[in-house]
Amino acid sequence: MNNAIKIVTDALSSLTDLAIHLLVAGVIIGILFGDIFGVIGNIASVMASVGDNGLAGLITILIVAMWMKK
Repeated sequence: MNNAIKIVTDALSSLTDLAIHLLVAGVIIGILFGDIFGVIGNIASVMASVGDNGLAGLITILIVAMWMKK
């Protein structure tokens, strides 16, 4: 049972790392070649919606930051 949980945890960790790397690559490509894929625009819209939500947005950012540290 512990082995299965470790396998699932490792797989999710790998997928999360891949998603982070793809996001960073999208931002770099967006800066160098123009926002071809709309990554920078989407990040801006997410940050705007978080800003509109006030305290709930701040709490969300803190939860995501704590989750990313693990």
